[in-house]
Amino acid sequence: MTKQSLTNLEQQILDTIQDAFPLEERPYRTLAEKLGSDELTVFAAVENLRHSGIIRRIGGIYDSARLGFISRLCAGKIPSVATGASDDSALEAFVAAVENEKSITHNYVRSHEYNVWFTVMGECEDVIRKIVDKLCKSTALSDVHILKATKKYKINTVMRGANATVDGRQEVAEGGNNGIPDDEYPKITGSDRARIRIVCNDIPHTLTPFADWGVSLAELRSDLRQKRMRRFGAIIRHQQAGFAHNAMVCFCLDERGKSVGLSTFPELAEGTCVGSILAKNPHVSHCYERPAFEGFPYNLYAMMHAQSAEDLDRYVEEAAASIGNPDYAVLYSLRELKKTSYRFFE
Repeated sequence: MTKQSLTNLEQQILDTIQDAFPLEERPYRTLAEKLGSDELTVFAAVENLRHSGIIRRIGGIYDSARLGFISRLCAGKIPSVATGASDDSALEAFVAAVENEKSITHNYVRSHEYNVWFTVMGECEDVIRKIVDKLCKSTALSDVHILKATKKYKINTVMRGANATVDGRQEVAEGGNNGIPDDEYPKITGSDRARIRIVCNDIPHTLTPFADWGVSLAELRSDLRQKRMRRFGAIIRHQQAGFAHNAMVCFCLDERGKSVGLSTFPELAEGTCVGSILAKNPHVSHCYERPAFEGFPYNLYAMMHAQSAEDLDRYVEEAAASIGNPDYAVLYSLRELKKTSYRFFE
């Protein structure tokens, strides 16, 4: 998929609304005032970005843990031509099964023996295990590993156009729930559920989307203040925005590597955190620690994006060098099978 040509105004709009679409009664008027344009022109530009497929949706991106949900990355194997099978019928059957499973939001074929990687959302570990078991019984999926994020360093992809960089919010968080005990999150009320269920969709294509949605701007702002919502903004299709090449780069770190010292990587200062270094890299959108497993000794994951294959390989080498060149594997994204937003409380 090739990058679509954007006007200067469209690029300015994209750079602005990915991270913060205005939570105002007339959001396009607010954008226009900021960008030195007029309301109808900005609205038309956003509509063009939506119709062209660059913007997938504009809405709320919520923190699953704060809503009482968990997310797990799963790695597995499916026979395919790339792995020596005579055809891709098993892979296509798996694709169809995943497409019908609403709890699976992302699904990729990657360049590794573990060739399918997908994300499952659910209320608890048992729910996620049942979904994975169902896939194993109904498709050729095998040798599945369900991986918890034990530490998060960077989340929330924002693709910037000017210098072809990737932004994300950085955080250091112990455990899958951002280091906060479950009972310390604000209780979710019935009205919260109703609002969040709406806000996980795309805003109406009107000049007054929040009024037409029937949601309270004050409550949306409260969701942001409580960090229940990570951001309200545009989610884009990164290939069409110019980032056609990406890979999941997995690094192998021992216990010392989690807080790097001079004895591990002499060129780095004592106490340097490897994940924090990668989180500052402008080409990394997501960075997590996950458990290693047999046949896959890597425990630090970084999603990297680039405009060309050559740039991607260079960025990977530079990122590895920045943390002392530990052993690592590059899992190129060969095929995007599914990428959707989870609909909470549906």
